[in-house]
Amino acid sequence: MHYEVELKYPVADMRALQERLTALGATIEEAHAEVDLYFAHPARDFAKTDEALRIRRMGSKNFITYKGPKIDATTKTRREIDLPLPDGEESAKTWSSFLEALGFEPVGEVLKWRRKARILWQSQAIECSLDDVQGLGNYCELELLTNLADVEPAKACIAALANKLGLRQSERRSYLELLLEAEGRG
Repeated sequence: MHYEVELKYPVADMRALQERLTALGATIEEAHAEVDLYFAHPARDFAKTDEALRIRRMGSKNFITYKGPKIDATTKTRREIDLPLPDGEESAKTWSSFLEALGFEPVGEVLKWRRKARILWQSQAIECSLDDVQGLGNYCELELLTNLADVEPAKACIAALANKLGLRQSERRSYLELLLEAEGRG
C-alpha cells in the first residue's frame, strides 16, 4: 500500500525557488495544465472524513484518484490510489457521468499550471510540484511515495529539503478546500 507524504507551501517568489532547486541539482520540466474535478460521496461527507475523489486531466491523459484521510497533524500524508483512465476529453466526461450516475456529485474544479521538478535529497528522489493555481497563486508541493513503515523518515527528509529551500508555513488544506473557502463555500 502506497502512502503519499507531502508538504505544501505558499511561494512568494517562484523564480527564486526555481533557482534554489536548480542549484541543488533539480531538473525542472516545462509547465503543463492540470484540471482536477472533485466529487462528493453520496453517503458520506468527504470534508468530514478528510478524503477526496477526483478525475484529473493532463492534456489528453486522464486519471482517477482516491485520497484517504490524512494520518498525522503536520503533513498531508495519506493513502493514495491513482489509476489511469483512457485518454481524451470524451473519456473524462464519460467517467464523470459514470460517477454521477452512482450518486457522486461534482463539488469543484481546480485549474493549475504545474512544473514538475525532481531532486535527489538525502538519498531520496523527491518530486517537487511548482504550481500556479487559478484563484489562489503560487505553491510548492514536496512529495515522496512510500510504505507505511517509512513514513516518518520520509516526513523528516521532506521537512529538511523545505528548510533548505527556505519554504515556510506549510499548508495542509487541499487546493479545493482553499478555493471553496475563498468562494465562501468552505
